[in-house]
Amino acid sequence: MTIALILGSGPNAIDCRDWPRAPFTRIVAINNAWQVRPDWDDVIFPEDFDRARLPKHLTGHQTFVEAAAYVPAQNALGGFVWGGGTMAFTAGYYALHALRPKVIAYLGCDMVYPDRGETHFYGTGTPDPLRDDVTLRSLEAKSARLMVLAARQGCALVNLSGADSRLVFPRATPSMLETVRPRAFDPARVDAILAAERAQGYEVPSGRYWLEEDRFDPEQIDRIDALWLGMA
Repeated sequence: MTIALILGSGPNAIDCRDWPRAPFTRIVAINNAWQVRPDWDDVIFPEDFDRARLPKHLTGHQTFVEAAAYVPAQNALGGFVWGGGTMAFTAGYYALHALRPKVIAYLGCDMVYPDRGETHFYGTGTPDPLRDDVTLRSLEAKSARLMVLAARQGCALVNLSGADSRLVFPRATPSMLETVRPRAFDPARVDAILAAERAQGYEVPSGRYWLEEDRFDPEQIDRIDALWLGMA
């Protein structure tokens, strides 16, 4: 049974520093989060990430997950416009598509940024999900979509954080992960929302959706986001 931990760079990412490796069978670290613990399996990062900030050496089980791997994975599950163009969601779609897990547990990905104080486990950083981006108008809706599509594959999504969060996943603790199960969602409603997405024709095979942003109607994205949020 594959249980994947997706580890972001939020302040509470360090909560897992002393957690035992079990029950996690795969640890996917986003950007700088590989620094939190040494037993990560994958580092996933965007094309514009500063490679000087990546680990210098990989062990036998460790890999870099770059655009050539994660773009096809997210495209297979609807693409970036509908799935959300931030690495927290991209890592989830990558894990769902490539790893076929039974559970995906998130930590350090709450996407809530205080006006003052630390925004990341290493201090302060750029709040990437809060940038002006047509795919991120509702982080809650994007997380609901990911949760629903994961459930269709028999995978439960949970949030290990105890902090305020933009993720709508159920909360959990590591001790619960071997027994959690995905919620049941009305398949007809899900199919109808996916059909509404396809009808817009917003596919971007390259993954570089920002180069085509002028052809996306924010009102249509908001309308479909609302449908996903209604599933949460």
